[in-house]
Amino acid sequence: MTDASTDVLIVGAGPTGLTLALDLARRGAAVRIVDKSPAHPRTSRAKGPNPRSLEILADLGVVDEVLAAGSAPLPMRVYRDHRPVAETDPWADAAPTPTTRFDRPWLIAQWRLEEILRARLAGHGVRVELGREVVGLAEGAGGHHVDVTFTEGRAERARYVVGCDGAHSPVRRLLGITFDGTTAEDQVMVSGDVELDHEDLGRDRWHQWFDEDGAVMLCPIPGTRTGWWFQAGPERDADGRPLAPTLDGFRRLFTRHTGLPGRHLTRAELLSTYRVNVRMADRYRMGRVLLAGDAAHVHAVAGGLGMNTGIQDAFNLGWKLGQVLAGQADAGLLDTYEEERLPVAAWTLDLTSDRLRATLEAIREPGGNLGSAMTPETAGLGIGYRWSSLAGTKTTSASSAPHPGDRAPDAPCRDAATGERTHLYGTFASPHTTVLGFGPASAAVLREVAATYGEGPGVRACRAYAAHEDHGTAEPGSLIDDQGHAAAAYGIGAGGNGLVVIRPDHHVGIVAPAGDPGSVREYLRRLHGAPGMVDAVR
Repeated sequence: MTDASTDVLIVGAGPTGLTLALDLARRGAAVRIVDKSPAHPRTSRAKGPNPRSLEILADLGVVDEVLAAGSAPLPMRVYRDHRPVAETDPWADAAPTPTTRFDRPWLIAQWRLEEILRARLAGHGVRVELGREVVGLAEGAGGHHVDVTFTEGRAERARYVVGCDGAHSPVRRLLGITFDGTTAEDQVMVSGDVELDHEDLGRDRWHQWFDEDGAVMLCPIPGTRTGWWFQAGPERDADGRPLAPTLDGFRRLFTRHTGLPGRHLTRAELLSTYRVNVRMADRYRMGRVLLAGDAAHVHAVAGGLGMNTGIQDAFNLGWKLGQVLAGQADAGLLDTYEEERLPVAAWTLDLTSDRLRATLEAIREPGGNLGSAMTPETAGLGIGYRWSSLAGTKTTSASSAPHPGDRAPDAPCRDAATGERTHLYGTFASPHTTVLGFGPASAAVLREVAATYGEGPGVRACRAYAAHEDHGTAEPGSLIDDQGHAAAAYGIGAGGNGLVVIRPDHHVGIVAPAGDPGSVREYLRRLHGAPGMVDAVR
């Protein structure tokens, strides 16, 4: 066994594991990521990030590449018995608002998203170690590390291990954590990427054919000329058992349900069979080993929340591991990961199961709304943690102010130094807690925050000046709330004062009047384990 150790060993190199690795690497943690596959896994089952995941990808510095490589969600053209009968666009009424840059999800092949994340991770000197399967986990001497054994017999050490290794997670099984739920053996889907040469099928639509025998769905893959995502109910044998997907099988399904010649399908790859699984781990942490993504929960496919929930798991866990590894918080902070994310997974299981039922009912009913799987809830922007022990106080009486635990609203602003357009999430981005101050009365507290925590990565003080305020001597990093959107989002009235602490994962810690530095001081102590602000703050 080598004496060398890494801070965090991540098992599984899908979107969840890559997001966590990237978040930790930019914090300066020593991170390694392994995957048992001999080559980079390729799958197209997940079709892209929702608006909340896009905010996370923006924080990680990759959203521009994701947007360039993908496309906006497409309207759905519905056919019954080979004839078009309806068009539906679940995001037709979506429109940008000041509180988020992203008003809709984005279509991008999962394998392309993973390529983008891997490239960014490589910029931090971290590369996925392929062909490495974990077969043993043991608590190290003194409980200060985990001994990890691989199939080749080699054992290595890590301070923490995170299983992001999917629904059949070996890490979860090694821990003996239960994965309760159900598998609907009768709800089966085959899927894959296909090449389709048929000029009559416009690539500006997601085509969906339904009849009494089943369905075929074809969605154009962004960035390709003739590539499509193919989904269908499977062929079955004489006993009713689903057959494995093949190119010839896809051709037969295509002809049966669309009425078009199967020869137009010229290639099929990344073939898979999906059964509706609804399962959740009963705990997310055992000592120094944690679970995230599909290793902790699997959902019905409706709503596209599986990959997104995993990305959001990783973003919740990353800053907490970072704080603990940096010695700014004790390991108890990691308990809040399960405290916050397990209820979200339970809610997501219920939501996706409900959306699947609604979709199946729509399929059976002519004229049913087949866009019903997508609702405002699936955007992820309303997910918060008001129940969390990390949700501090709200000592302002403003009813429009967000509650501690809520996702922090974004807002367009101007940079006070350059005058250029920016937004609050640009200030929140990168691994730090933000103390956001409004009004002249917040200035003293913000100065003390800056003096106490310095210019390091831990805490950043930011003043949002109202349009009428003199900002000629604005501190570095200050903003001008020239349209008043930031003040409105945080419940600050015209000419008002206030303080908000924003966690590194864009959630509100506390909301307080500008004259209440004590609550800011105590909350920062709790998150960062550093000395509080001096008592002279007035």
